[in-house]
Amino acid sequence: MSTATRQTTKGALLAFLTRLHFYIGLLVGPFILVAALTGTLYVLSPQLEARLYAKQLTADATGTPHSLAEQITAAQAVAGEDDRLFAVRPAPHAGSTTRVMFSRPGLGESESHAVFVDPVTLAIQGELTVYGTSGILPFRITLDYLHRNLMLGDFGRHYSELAASWLWVAALGGMALWLLGGRPSKAAASRGGTMRLRRLHGLTGLWILLGLLFFSATGLTWSKWAGDRIGALRTTMGWVTPSVSLQLDTATLAAGAHTGHDHGHGPAPAAGATGLAEPALFDTVLATARAAGIDADIIEIRPARSADSAWMVREVDRSWPTQVDTLAIDPASLQVTSRADFAEFPLVAKLIRWGIDAHMGILFGLANQLLLAAFGLALSCMIVLGYLAWWRRRPAAGSLQPLLQAWQRLGPATRAASLALAAALGWCLPVLGASLLLFLLVDLLRWRRARQAAPLPAGTTD
Repeated sequence: MSTATRQTTKGALLAFLTRLHFYIGLLVGPFILVAALTGTLYVLSPQLEARLYAKQLTADATGTPHSLAEQITAAQAVAGEDDRLFAVRPAPHAGSTTRVMFSRPGLGESESHAVFVDPVTLAIQGELTVYGTSGILPFRITLDYLHRNLMLGDFGRHYSELAASWLWVAALGGMALWLLGGRPSKAAASRGGTMRLRRLHGLTGLWILLGLLFFSATGLTWSKWAGDRIGALRTTMGWVTPSVSLQLDTATLAAGAHTGHDHGHGPAPAAGATGLAEPALFDTVLATARAAGIDADIIEIRPARSADSAWMVREVDRSWPTQVDTLAIDPASLQVTSRADFAEFPLVAKLIRWGIDAHMGILFGLANQLLLAAFGLALSCMIVLGYLAWWRRRPAAGSLQPLLQAWQRLGPATRAASLALAAALGWCLPVLGASLLLFLLVDLLRWRRARQAAPLPAGTTD
């Protein structure tokens, strides 16, 4: 290939990547900016949450704690008539409260109503809605929903999936532009103005490139459409996170070794019914779990959901070192019927666990929070710098080269490869594929308008 041909090919690819990067920045950039800002607020909020809800989270009394049964009974006394005992998180250390959590009609998915009990005095310190395994409280729940779906429910999840789907494309595309020579020179940047903004935009992107790829990959695991694809891939590859089986052996149940209550052949009682969530059983099950190796300070005990299921005790401390072992316990025989120990997880499952926890800012505590906040602020500044650079030298209306026109300048092999890649990504990341079609539709309309507005050659007519 001659030097002239190589320069032509490089110029065509540079023009195409420039147009694509522009579209991502213009149309998806605002969503990425919102995700970056709300995510930064979320990872910086644990300490604020601890201060906001100090009354509910802390207990001043000192002395010997009451049994879990007594604490649960105290919480049930203030619970609503429709509340059903869902789980208990014993006080992790002296000076903290026990969370007795109830399912309640009207709460969202993964939400429960928590009653906070002083283990020493049995005083009720407050009642709050809590969310998920992390057990976040209303202030952080609001920030979480803002980051995830803009408080718009399932429909709003498309915004965060759109941002995560395109973030890695924008990051790698920006790197390619920099390497292909699209970056402003130091001399040009030293004169200030637009070139300096563009250079700062590009350098910031390079500095945080690995972080952007990490945020995009881990964010997609929570998404609706791409998340389903990722889940199917993990199942196919055997990367599924191990979990316990809560189903008890039917032969054992037939022998009468369950809760000691005769449920007959009728329907199983609802979760929280007497005999399935007896307060007295919590202390016994907890002692069994401790003897079986559950040694984390922060744990959760869930009673059986039906007559033929086991109780679950799990560690929920996701700081480092990670403690997320889980046991299933038969409440009648007090035998461990199933277990999932983090030490025995496959490497990929461990990496996925650590990646998600690092994304949430809880893996290494404050250090993780500050690092994520720095990345989030750098990403926000990078987007703003890009907009400022574009605004200062924005082209006149109609003069911007359409993406499809830049694509047509690519060689046949490059065009074919780009089509195959776009189809594959569109299937793997459906929101990316749908938004790409929208980009192309807008681009096609612009192209047609530009052609219609172009002056006709001399000697031709309409």
